Amino acid sequence: MIESTKAESGALIYEWSIGDDGSTAHASERYADSAAVLAHLGTFGEKFAQRLLGAVDVTRFVVYGAPSDEAIGALSAFGPSYMTPLGGFAR
Repeated sequence: MIESTKAESGALIYEWSIGDDGSTAHASERYADSAAVLAHLGTFGEKFAQRLLGAVDVTRFVVYGAPSDEAIGALSAFGPSYMTPLGGFAR
């Protein structure tokens, strides 16, 4: 999945981490815009969704930023919570 996502021009950050217990994983993803999110979801759905979602229990799915209505609809199957930008910066 990492190599596939790396090839997506709109994927800015795609990192996986595993907890000390060896059974908890966290993915952090950042995309250039909602179009990039939709492109990623298309590739993910086609290539990886069945295998990954059959192997893990998604316990939390948080979306940061201001996704388009289309992206919100596409992400709805994951039961996300949304965090609206309040302020800050990235270097």
